[in-house]
Amino acid sequence: MQEQDILLNDILHLSDEELKNTRIRFNMYNGETNPIDEFLKNPDNLLGWNYWNSKSYRLGQIAIGFVKLNSDEWLLFTIGRITKIIDLLKGERNIGYEAKPIEKYKKYFGRLIIKYHNKDRQTFKIGTNVINDIKISRILESFYDGIAFPGYEKVCLSYEQLELVVKGKDQSYRNALEKQKAVYVLTDTATGKLYVGSATSDKGMLLDRWSSYIYNCNGGNKQLIELTNNEGVDYFKKNFQFSIIEHYDMTVSDKYILEREKYWKKVLNTVDNGYNSNW
Repeated sequence: MQEQDILLNDILHLSDEELKNTRIRFNMYNGETNPIDEFLKNPDNLLGWNYWNSKSYRLGQIAIGFVKLNSDEWLLFTIGRITKIIDLLKGERNIGYEAKPIEKYKKYFGRLIIKYHNKDRQTFKIGTNVINDIKISRILESFYDGIAFPGYEKVCLSYEQLELVVKGKDQSYRNALEKQKAVYVLTDTATGKLYVGSATSDKGMLLDRWSSYIYNCNGGNKQLIELTNNEGVDYFKKNFQFSIIEHYDMTVSDKYILEREKYWKKVLNTVDNGYNSNW
């Protein structure tokens, strides 16, 4: 027997009339900031995304806010009722709102993850138009406070995301990195230049090694030190991303990993065209 999908409204129980008066906002990357990073810093930050600089709400409407986790998964962070309209600067695009959270739904904030494919990428939806397309993916045991570990082959972190892993409370990502040796690559997304490094028992396992980039923005690498001295640490924070090329458990010898590091330096030519200073 095939299991039936559990839809969002199986939990919310909004009436047809309420759904007509409901607006759902799907908050996602705007070209500068990833809203899930803002949520992890402070969940209240996303209320600004949901209720400011828009003309899509009316007094008394129900406003549901989701933030994007990955391609089709979204985290619920608020359900409120619009109580006030604020004309911020008397300008056409400067409308803000105040909303009162609906008490009975608060237990789902930061815990309810839904699956929804946003075909047209519009951020605002009318409740009646999409409610039957929104499926429950899962309900977390506790408040979402970290980036879900995607598997070693899919790790690709911005500086801000790695900082959340290093300094955050989520142990799943930290546990995955702290006992791993690896060959990794740092990508300067502004120039395309690469730096290949390794994490070993001598240099520090992967979590320790990557933590050094968070705390000093260079990891002790000569050319990255020069880069941050010339361009500033904000350049590093804005443009660098972190990925794993190969990963190994603690039993693999450091010598083998260093050989693999040299191999990838040559393959990617990071001495001549990147930030590595030697083979």
